[in-house]
Amino acid sequence: MKMNLPALLAGRYLRSRKSHSAVGAIAAVSVAGMAVATAAIVCVLSVFNGFHQSIGERLDTLAPDVLVEPAQGKVFADAEAVASKASRVKGVAVATPTLADNALVLLQGREMPVYLMGINPADYARTTSITELIDPKEGKYLKAGLDRGLPESVISIGVARQIGALPEDNLLIFAPKRKGKVNMANPLTSFITDSLYVSGMFRAMQNDYDENRIMVDLPTARRLFQYDTEASSLHVAVTPGADPADVAQRLATELGPKFTVKDRLRQQEMDFRMIEIEKWVSFLLLGLILLIASFNIISTLSMLVLEKEDSLATLSAMGMSRRRIGSVFAWESFMVSATGGLAGIALGLVLCLLQQHFGLIKIGDGTSTIMSAYPVLVKPLDLLATLVPVMLIGALTAGITARFAKSRIA
Repeated sequence: MKMNLPALLAGRYLRSRKSHSAVGAIAAVSVAGMAVATAAIVCVLSVFNGFHQSIGERLDTLAPDVLVEPAQGKVFADAEAVASKASRVKGVAVATPTLADNALVLLQGREMPVYLMGINPADYARTTSITELIDPKEGKYLKAGLDRGLPESVISIGVARQIGALPEDNLLIFAPKRKGKVNMANPLTSFITDSLYVSGMFRAMQNDYDENRIMVDLPTARRLFQYDTEASSLHVAVTPGADPADVAQRLATELGPKFTVKDRLRQQEMDFRMIEIEKWVSFLLLGLILLIASFNIISTLSMLVLEKEDSLATLSAMGMSRRRIGSVFAWESFMVSATGGLAGIALGLVLCLLQQHFGLIKIGDGTSTIMSAYPVLVKPLDLLATLVPVMLIGALTAGITARFAKSRIA
């Protein structure tokens, strides 16, 4: 009981009626300021977590579980042999080569540069969710071979909008020749041309894929880009239950240093890294705001020390040491900081849950963006991280207040 005396006195001082109403009002404002700043930290960290999760979910559409690319150059030879070797690695369900490069598409006088990608339609559908991205009202997924005498293609929504292409249209595609000299008198001879039949249109809801992508079968892409057995990447799907990171490591060992192997997260490493950097920079800035809010706590407790000077003199006369008297106000500082911090965390959790279920705060007008409302995801480790500056500020204000209280003892 004796050891808890400073804490008991601190609690009583906090609950007791103040002789000056301003002291109580300032104390309430201090706790509220601490709570609001803490709630802001919880909400901001949760929003960044939400964006991180949203990007990860969007990668499930057209990003493979594991991507294999040449360590040097744009393409690698004997793609089918490399794919066969990769498919024998434990945890690999399917490995399919793809070939991609830039081209130019033309339709009724409208033209645009595109990213033309050659795929094996059946295997590519097993490594991605491409078939789920094509609305039946907007055509169908492509198949190998010819349709109406032309190679089939599926186009992204961005290509459809910019050149006005629709399913069943015929596109004229131009790919620059890799071999031979350029004839300046007749520039068209510097391109390999072909016509494509548009079988369908896809929407990945991700700018990298939706902006300018066209997919054709792999033989058509090789003919346009003048390749024989080459490919620019392998798209790998892992077996159910397998860890893509582990499979990627085994593939890197099996294929050797000539290839770069990336799991799904590493394919968007820069995006995830920027989100993490922005998240913790925001955490530091809000921590500084929390530190500024602590100045109110110091001023409030300093006024409380002045108000309780008679009580301090009484405690000193009863034999309580200066150190223990100072610890009374140190406990009081911890109580104020903890009350504000815990209240802020509770408030932040409530706001995050409301945003998660009802989408109260919209992004833009809610119709022109992929996500209509800010995504949120609360992580327990972030709540613990939020408590760290609260406790540090509590310790800082406790030390300052205790020192001031000891200086007021006659």
